[in-house]
Amino acid sequence: METENGTKWLTEDEQRAWRTHLDVSRLLMHQLERDLQPFGLTNNDYEILVNLSESDDRRMRMSDLARVTLQSKSRLSHQITRMESTGLVRRENCESDRRGLYAVLTELGWDTMRKVAPHHVASVRENFIGLLPAEDLAALHKALAPVAEHLRSARGR
Repeated sequence: METENGTKWLTEDEQRAWRTHLDVSRLLMHQLERDLQPFGLTNNDYEILVNLSESDDRRMRMSDLARVTLQSKSRLSHQITRMESTGLVRRENCESDRRGLYAVLTELGWDTMRKVAPHHVASVRENFIGLLPAEDLAALHKALAPVAEHLRSARGR
């Protein structure tokens, strides 16, 4: 339905799909956060640990880490400061660019990642993957991949 000002309102089916997506996104992230709490981690902490653990030499430039975690450089800097205080990461200067900094996964961070990852994967399975048949997961990926690509492209502008 379109109004006189040109707004194209969502149909009932579109509204239902949109609101279900919002509910699932919020509820799932809330549950995953709750499941990380016993380890003293937040979703942001875990995302940083994952990115560093999967990077060459378990390190990333702070600017690259901010980009992949969708955080501002300032917010990431505060997050890394907090994680440094718990010994999970450290900062190192970039030899090729004196203004650049690396976030580096410490041995404690690596040990924490190895300890927490199985619990996190179990939570993802229990609260998402295990609730959907394989064909629905494939359809969900196919449906959401263009949305993710569009949003990545829009973010780069």
